[in-house]
Amino acid sequence: MPPKSGKPNVRIGCYSAFLGDSPEAASQLVYEEGANLDYLVADYLAEITMGVLALKKNARLLSGNNKDPISGEPGADYINQFVNLILKKLLPDLQKNKTKVITNAGALDPHGCKAAIEKLFDELNIKGMKVAAVVGDDMMNGENITTLEAFKKDIVSFSPLSVKNLDLDADRFPVNNEPIVSMNAYLGAKGIAAALEAGADIVITGRVVDSAIVVGPLMYEYGWDVTKHKNYYDLLGSASLAGHIIECGCHATGGNFTDWRQAAYSPYGGYSNMGYPIVEFEESGEFVVTKPVKTGGLVTVGTVAEQILYETLDPALYILADVILDMRQVQLTQVGDNRVHVKGAKGYQATPFVKCCGIFMDGWSVNGTLIIGGEDAKGKAEAVGKAIIARARRILKERGIGDFREFNIEPLGTEIALFGANARSHATREVVLRVSAVHNDRKALQMLSNEIMAPVTCMAPGTGFGNQAIPLPNLVHFPCLLPKSKSTTEYLIGSSSQRVDWDDWDDALTYQNIPPLPPIPTASETSGLVKTKLISVAFGRSGDKGDVSNVGIIARDPKYLPYIKRSVTEEVIGNYMQHLCQGSVKRYELPGLLAFNFVLTHALGKFL
Repeated sequence: MPPKSGKPNVRIGCYSAFLGDSPEAASQLVYEEGANLDYLVADYLAEITMGVLALKKNARLLSGNNKDPISGEPGADYINQFVNLILKKLLPDLQKNKTKVITNAGALDPHGCKAAIEKLFDELNIKGMKVAAVVGDDMMNGENITTLEAFKKDIVSFSPLSVKNLDLDADRFPVNNEPIVSMNAYLGAKGIAAALEAGADIVITGRVVDSAIVVGPLMYEYGWDVTKHKNYYDLLGSASLAGHIIECGCHATGGNFTDWRQAAYSPYGGYSNMGYPIVEFEESGEFVVTKPVKTGGLVTVGTVAEQILYETLDPALYILADVILDMRQVQLTQVGDNRVHVKGAKGYQATPFVKCCGIFMDGWSVNGTLIIGGEDAKGKAEAVGKAIIARARRILKERGIGDFREFNIEPLGTEIALFGANARSHATREVVLRVSAVHNDRKALQMLSNEIMAPVTCMAPGTGFGNQAIPLPNLVHFPCLLPKSKSTTEYLIGSSSQRVDWDDWDDALTYQNIPPLPPIPTASETSGLVKTKLISVAFGRSGDKGDVSNVGIIARDPKYLPYIKRSVTEEVIGNYMQHLCQGSVKRYELPGLLAFNFVLTHALGKFL
């Protein structure tokens, strides 16, 4: 069926990948040539953002002062820049263009965000627009702080991966009553679709699956229903892939791209005017990724393939609230200038579980830097870093305070931190010394903060100030699974609320038996070969979730794929990354994308 907009396809553009994205990007997708959006969407909520907002909320509640400590304005537990910097400027044109808005800017308080927008309607004399809030993600039931004991009876698993019995044991979880500051379920897209069906022009959510802000509008526009569409799960899978591609903003249009010069010096301003992504979704489930015409960056098979692999694990089982996406056979075709056609996504019935994003406070952490220059800057930095820690540990002992739980010294600019034994030897004359530590006592880290500054006058020549080291709560993300029966989605439009039920789920977990694809062939030829860098024959993109990292490798040409498979093995990656990866390395194949995805566990703990 054609979309409810009456257009040949549904056009959705995303202007925000995280809270720090440029607030000017939304204007581009409203005003630039070639935008013409049906929906404007925005993702503000990285995992740790929920914990930061929760800590701010708790601090206000404890102090009895509801004002933001920085702005002095009344505290808000939603993303107030969405209201003040985006909607205040764009609402008249959004209404004129009949562009609807979907965003998770509701964060910890979708109801409060809804009320702020309705107040803005009055201020701007906007008539006829409706805003809805989708809620149900808060698993703490309004409590400010709790512990793991409150969830133990309901938790199915501490790792979404273990549902497939992968048992990656990849994240640390709260123990010994470490305080959980937030626990939010990744709700699905049905609440968004239902709110749109009820007449909402703007839909505000809290924590939802990142791609749900795209899936919801498509579910509504095409009237997808599990009882009426035989390919229902394939359609949801394709829509989820579309959402995954654009929810990270410019990642799909040349941001973080391997061939970065192509994006940096592209027409219409390059990096200075990066175009934000748009999907044109068709009834068939196929879609095109593009961007506004007169903007920088680029949309190519390489940029889109890289983003597909970003933060993925097993590509056959990208487990979401509404569907399981299988992206192994996704195919990309360049069909025009900055236009990439996407097809081949498969979908399977969802699991009985909803993934939750938990944040707990694991003591306090501090990060400080010094700039060190001159002859043998690396040697100076190492000497200064070791002296700072030795001095601080001695002071702790003298004061009867326990030792640092963790500490790290990194002479940035020497390649040691990122490349370990693979670092190239060179006599750099400028480095940034980074000193970081974790302790249960904030006072211990305040002392260390002072000692990080002291070397400017008492240690190596050429030492200058870096950033001020401030002890902060050490927030740690952990995932877990809860039964969907413990999570209830509702939407509020006007003063009326309505419950939205989950689709029936797969109690038998039959997706665990998804048949494997024929393996990508391994090259057997050994003669007439030349040695080259991997970057010469492949694109690459890495991502991280908790203490798990993935590295996607995409062949630039199909003929390279068998050689990449032979050379870039789990053992090779494990050996190369052993200074960072303390866990396992597993390789997955994506023949449709001409790609491999490597998943590394216990790979990010070094970076405090």
